[in-house]
Amino acid sequence: MAKKKKGPRQAVGLKCSVCSAFGYITEFNKNNDQLKKQAGGEGAFPLNKYCSVCRKTTKHVVSKKLK
Repeated sequence: MAKKKKGPRQAVGLKCSVCSAFGYITEFNKNNDQLKKQAGGEGAFPLNKYCSVCRKTTKHVVSKKLK
């Protein structure tokens, strides 16, 4: 049986900012990210992740579509 979703968590795709290769799918709480931006701090993204195409750690940003 499928679990009921809790809260405003969104699934997002992450792509490399250097080579634009799609590499990760993750979830984040949309409300927490908006609160951080309103308080003057940075949001949760971009994240430093390993890119298998570049073969190094680069910044990954949110992509609009999940592939």
